[in-house]
Amino acid sequence: MTAAPEPSAAQLLTRLAAAVDDEDWSVLRALLADDAVVRYEHTGEELDATAYVALNRDYPGRWRFEPQEVVDGGGRAVLRARVSDGAETHAVVVLASVLGGRLVDLVEVWAEVGVQPGSGRRPDLG
Repeated sequence: MTAAPEPSAAQLLTRLAAAVDDEDWSVLRALLADDAVVRYEHTGEELDATAYVALNRDYPGRWRFEPQEVVDGGGRAVLRARVSDGAETHAVVVLASVLGGRLVDLVEVWAEVGVQPGSGRRPDLG
């Protein structure tokens, strides 16, 4: 009997997005290796798998996680998504590595959508 091939990082990121959107915390936890590390690039925070699930589970409000694009590199992948509670919308990019069929390394980069750059932060394109 041939073993099923391990899922790619892109497949696991797609499942992660669905688990967060569905608020299915047991599925989210199962996607992460026990020694997974999650880094928030924009804040410098670093979380283990348990803390990452807790942060998502306990974050106030009902947030929708809408994947927009996935780039598959086999063992590495990138997911671009929109996350919104209806009042606030964020763009997020998630970079991931897979090992042994589970996500071992995640890097998330978040940006608020619609925020204009400060005065003097861009050249005059007029």
